[in-house]
Amino acid sequence: MSVAKLSIAFFLQMFVILATCRVVGWIGRRYLKQPQVVGEMIAGVILGPSLFGLFLPEIQKAVFPAETKGVLYVGAQLGVGLYMFLVGLGFRSDHFRHNLRKAAAVSISGMAAPFLIAIIGTPWLLTVPGLFAENATRFDATLFMGAAIAITAFPMLARIIHERGLSHTSLGTLSLSAGAIDDAAAWCVLAIVLASFGAGAGVAIMAIVGGVVFAAFMLLIAPKLLAPLGRMAEREQALTQTLSPTLLSIVLMLFMLSAYTADFIGLHAVFGGFLLGTVMPRGALADNLRRLLEPFTVVLLLPMFFTYSGLNTQLAMVNNVELLLIGVAILAASILAKFGACWAAARLSGQDNSTALGIGALMNARGLMELIIINIGLQAGVIGPALFSILVLMAIVTTLMASPLFEYVYGREARARGELDGLQNPAN
Repeated sequence: MSVAKLSIAFFLQMFVILATCRVVGWIGRRYLKQPQVVGEMIAGVILGPSLFGLFLPEIQKAVFPAETKGVLYVGAQLGVGLYMFLVGLGFRSDHFRHNLRKAAAVSISGMAAPFLIAIIGTPWLLTVPGLFAENATRFDATLFMGAAIAITAFPMLARIIHERGLSHTSLGTLSLSAGAIDDAAAWCVLAIVLASFGAGAGVAIMAIVGGVVFAAFMLLIAPKLLAPLGRMAEREQALTQTLSPTLLSIVLMLFMLSAYTADFIGLHAVFGGFLLGTVMPRGALADNLRRLLEPFTVVLLLPMFFTYSGLNTQLAMVNNVELLLIGVAILAASILAKFGACWAAARLSGQDNSTALGIGALMNARGLMELIIINIGLQAGVIGPALFSILVLMAIVTTLMASPLFEYVYGREARARGELDGLQNPAN
């Protein structure tokens, strides 16, 4: 396909993506009381081979030809990285410091229980042909399943927290902090699996050591280096009430470099974007960056992320009773491990029961970070298409249940007491 045809196909794809995301998101908000982000995830699956490609395969291939997936991938990574940068801009470091021990307790429990489930259940899964690669060892399979069950939908969790009025609450910061720790650990575990599958020990060493060094630099040194940008923004705010193109371009260059570094060391661009956002100077700079970047990122770029992942999802692979039973068992074990362990850890760290249940409900959502990990596992040959589809179903169900479960166990009563902001206008 020529460059000219690629550009034409891209514009058509974006029309279809945006229209589908808005319609499905509106239906989810109006009738299912789901946040917009959940509707966008479902829209991505709808546009993939599971539905659009199943019922209208020729039209789906015409709208999403294989040659355009690379373009969508780049837009998807830019979208999710920029969104996590915006999340970092609103991150309350004071809440994080205050809740560090609690967040660590919730995160460690939310990792330990899933890995225990993986240790118990993986030998059974290895007896079913096709779920794992033939050369996958029990060690490889156990680590991969542990990471897949333990991961939290970090970008999606951030949007749920924002849309449910939790952005400036201790509960929201604790959940987001624990989710960030969880996901960083899961990526390190995935790096170990890939290393044992032939990528080399350097992959795991780079991800773990490089991640620690990168995070230490961003948290300890970068704030001092970025402080002049904050002062420049304050002066511009006093003179023009806006952010200059020069300062905006500097921030975007820093974002690109941070996202590249996180990807280069074997984690993911979202962590680079998030870390940069957390250390950017607050005040005029952060406020203007959110005002300028958020509409474009949320409305245009982020749906590309969900659609790209949906194009790699085939739910029709779960096509017999045995696989269905395995899927139900994995789903039940995943909910018990993640929701139950995070609830128990929150209770033991001093949270009241409703707050602990709310934390467990949020941490149980897996979303598109799960899809990213299992796509990597499928491409690397660690898992087969059947297990991939089962884990996709687990990701969808746990994400769909997160918001209503949170509202049931915590949100309604807390909002009635005036402790949370109101939900965003469902007409948006």
